Amino acid sequence: MNRAIGPTVAVIAVLAMIGYAIFGPTGLYAWGDYGQSVEKQRVVLADLTKKQNELKNRVSLLDRRRVDPDLAEEYVREKLGAYHPDEVIIPMDPDAQP
Repeated sequence: MNRAIGPTVAVIAVLAMIGYAIFGPTGLYAWGDYGQSVEKQRVVLADLTKKQNELKNRVSLLDRRRVDPDLAEEYVREKLGAYHPDEVIIPMDPDAQP
C-alpha cells in the first residue's frame, strides 16, 4: 500500500495539470472567449480611430498659423452666442451624419 501512494499522487498531479490546461483561465476553452473579445476590441478601436482622425482634422483647421475662416466663425458664434437677430438657428444632433 505504501508503494502505491507515490504513483497515485503523481497521477493526480498530472491530471490536475491537464485539467488546468484545458479548463483553466488560459486553457483551451478560454481561447474562444479571447477571439470574441479581440473582435469587440477591434470594433471599439475602429470607432476611436475614426474619432481621433476627426479631431486631428479639426485641430489642423484651428491651427493658429492658418485658421479656416468658416470653422473659426462657427466656433466663435457657438461659444459667444454671437448671432444676428434675423438668423434662424437649427440645432443638429452632433452624431448625425450629413
